[in-house]
Amino acid sequence: MRGVWRDGNRFALLPESRCFLPAMTEAVAAAQESILLELYLMESGALAAQLIDALLAAAARGVTVLMLLDGYGAMKLSAADRRRLEAGGVAMRFFNPLVWYRLGKNLTRDHRKLLLIDGRVAFTGGFGASDEFLDAWFDIAVRIEGPVVADWVRLFSRLWDSPLSRGAGDPRLVQRLRLDVTRVADYQGMRGRVVWGQGYRYQAIRLSLHQQLGHAQRRIWLCTPYFVPTLSLRRRLVRAARRGVDVRLLLPGDAHDHPGIRYAGQRFYGRLLRAGVRIFEFQPRFIHAKCSLADDWASIGSCNFDHWSLQWNLEANQEIVDPRFAGALASLFEENFSQSVEIRPEQWARRSRRQRLREWLYGTLDAWVTRLR
Repeated sequence: MRGVWRDGNRFALLPESRCFLPAMTEAVAAAQESILLELYLMESGALAAQLIDALLAAAARGVTVLMLLDGYGAMKLSAADRRRLEAGGVAMRFFNPLVWYRLGKNLTRDHRKLLLIDGRVAFTGGFGASDEFLDAWFDIAVRIEGPVVADWVRLFSRLWDSPLSRGAGDPRLVQRLRLDVTRVADYQGMRGRVVWGQGYRYQAIRLSLHQQLGHAQRRIWLCTPYFVPTLSLRRRLVRAARRGVDVRLLLPGDAHDHPGIRYAGQRFYGRLLRAGVRIFEFQPRFIHAKCSLADDWASIGSCNFDHWSLQWNLEANQEIVDPRFAGALASLFEENFSQSVEIRPEQWARRSRRQRLREWLYGTLDAWVTRLR
C-alpha cells in the first residue's frame, strides 16, 4: 500500500480544540455503523472521560467501536477506565506494549492520530485524549471526506491486524465491518493523499516533504513542537531560503512540555538565521500542531521534525493540494506569527553563555540518543 493522490475530496481546517473537539464529538454522536479510533496519547481525566462516554453511548446503540492505542502513550489510562470501555463493548488493542526483554523494540511507537466514522468521515492532526488539549496546548486537525478516507481505513486496518497489536479485540474485526470505503464523493476538486512513515524502514512523509522543499517557489512555512531536524532537512531549508523562498519556522517558546528538546533544536538556529530562514517562537501557550505549507501544498498530521518521528515512530499525515485550503492554513500561520516572538540573527548571536551551554548539553544528549538506532 502506497500513498496515492486522489481527487474529489473535501478538507476542512479545524484550528484549536474549540473547533476540532466539538466537530469530533458531533461525528461520534452521529455514527451509525462504525467508529475507528487510533491515538498515541490517552490519559485518564476530563477529556478522556468525555470521549469514553461518547464511545460507550455509540456502542450501546449498536455501533461497532474499535480503539487502537499505543502501549506506551496509554500507560496513564487507568485500569478502571479500561474496564469500563471493555464492559461497554468497545474493542481495544494496544500497539507494541512495553516489555523489559526487548528494550530496542520498545522505541517503536504508534504516534498516529485518527478518528474514522462509518468509513465516510475522518479526522487527523496532532490531537490526543489528554486534558492538555482542552486549553493548555494549541493544536489543529483536519476533517476529511471523499475517496482518501478509504486509504485511512486501510492504514488503520493494517495496524489493527498487526501481530504487534495486542488485546482482546478481534484482529479480523475491521475486515468484517460494512465500511463504505469505495464511495466517490461528488466534491469540487480538492486533491489529497495519505502518507505515512514507519521509522527508518519507510519514510514517505520525509521524502515527500523534501520534494516539496526542493520545488517550492514562494513560501515554505513549517510548524512543529519538537524541532530537532535532520541534516538533510536543514540543508533543504537553507537552500530554499538562499534561492529567495520565504522560509519560516513556527516553533514553541518557553511554554514547552520538554524544554530539553527545545534547547537541542536551538543549536541549529544560527546557521538557519544566517541563511535567511525566519524563526518564530509562539508565546501564548505550548504549540503542539504539526503542519507544513509549501506554496499550495499542505500537510497536517502526526509527524514531528525530530529523530523520534523519523527513525522510530509510526506516523501519518494528510497531504492536500488546493489553493483554498492553503489560503486557510496560511491565514492561521499569519495569526500565529503575530502572537510569536521572531528570533533575529543579531539577537541570537548575542545569546548568553548559559543558553549556549544548554544547547551543547541537550544537543550532545540528542546525538547519543539518535545513535541508539
